[in-house]
Amino acid sequence: MLYEQLSRHPNLREAGWHSRGYLPHFDGREIPQFITFRLFDSIPDAVLQRWFRELDVEKSKTDRITLQNRIDRYLDQGYGAAWLKHRRIAQVVENDLLDLDGKSYGLSAWVIMPNHIHFLATRFEAETLSGIMQSFKSLTSHKANKLLSRRGQFWMPDYYDRYIRNSDHFVKTVRYIENNPVKARLCGRAEEWRFSSARWREAAGEGARVPS
Repeated sequence: MLYEQLSRHPNLREAGWHSRGYLPHFDGREIPQFITFRLFDSIPDAVLQRWFRELDVEKSKTDRITLQNRIDRYLDQGYGAAWLKHRRIAQVVENDLLDLDGKSYGLSAWVIMPNHIHFLATRFEAETLSGIMQSFKSLTSHKANKLLSRRGQFWMPDYYDRYIRNSDHFVKTVRYIENNPVKARLCGRAEEWRFSSARWREAAGEGARVPS
C-alpha cells in the first residue's frame, strides 16, 4: 500500500508527510477538497473583470466551471512575478503545507507552480477550511516577503475549492494536480517537478502509485 511504502521511506518520514498520501473513505463524514490559490498578481484584474461580465457565475454552474477552467489555463502561463518559481520560496511554502498535514488536515496530493498552488486535502473535524487557508497564507506570505525583501500583498485573498464526489473523482484529481507542470510544459514527467507529491511518490518506490 502507498501508506506503508511511504512510511518506510526515511527521507519522507523526516520531511513530515504525516498522512503518507491519505485516502478518504467517502462514507459521508470525510469530504476531500481540491484547493487552488494563487499569487495576487497572477491574473490581471482587467482579464478577470471581462470574464465576470461574460459569465453568470452566480446563477450558472456551467459558467462557474468555465470560469475556473479559464483561470487554470491562464495560471499555467506563469503570468506575474511568479515568486514561487524561486526554489527558496517554493520550499518555504511546501514545508508549511507539509507541516499542517496530520495537524489540520490529511494531505493527499499537491503541486507548487510558479504563480499558484493546487492541493487535495481532507480537513479535520475541528478545523474550518477558511481558517486553515487564512493561517497558511498569513504564515507563508510573511516568510516569503522576508526572503524577497519586500512588503505587501503576496497571495490573493480568495481561493477556489471543489469537493471530491467519489473515489474515481479523487484519483482523477490527484492525477490532474500532479500532471499540472507537464500540462504547463515545465517538465516532461510529473515526477521531475521538484515541488510536487508526484516526486515523493516516485521516491517511495516504483510501486507507490495512487490506487485506481
